[in-house]
Amino acid sequence: MSLTKNIILNHQEIQHKIKRIAYQIYESNVYENEIILAGIENNGYILAKKLKQSLEKISDLKPILCKVKIDKKNPLSEIKTSLNQEEYINKSIVLIDDVLNSGSTLIYGVKHFLDVPLKQFKTAVLVNRNHKKYPVKADFKGISLSTSLHEHVEIILSGKEYEAYLK
Repeated sequence: MSLTKNIILNHQEIQHKIKRIAYQIYESNVYENEIILAGIENNGYILAKKLKQSLEKISDLKPILCKVKIDKKNPLSEIKTSLNQEEYINKSIVLIDDVLNSGSTLIYGVKHFLDVPLKQFKTAVLVNRNHKKYPVKADFKGISLSTSLHEHVEIILSGKEYEAYLK
């Protein structure tokens, strides 16, 4: 018996969601000159790079990438970013991850950025799962899913074909 993947989003749908999220980010920052796209390491950062490309095509906004390193197994450990805190003081930031599961990664990421004064802070995810243990929400999301706690969302953003599926 072979297992089949339950595809949630195919390549074309993911590209469409990225473009739509980019438009939402632009609309929310239309009066800004630049914006920090803080992608949580691995897929969140890859998604941030794709959003940066989309934003550059649709707006005059200058998106600045920031890689956020969070130990997902121990989120209370030190969070590192590729930008110094001084570089995002009084800036508009969007914290980006691929999937919002329990909310722990996103909430610890939010906490890190709140150590400095910001102009605006938003969050973006490609897939928002509707069962969280922390009161965190995604301001911009590609799709919302009601899943069981035992299901896992896998997102592939590298290579020629992007894909999101349920395991």
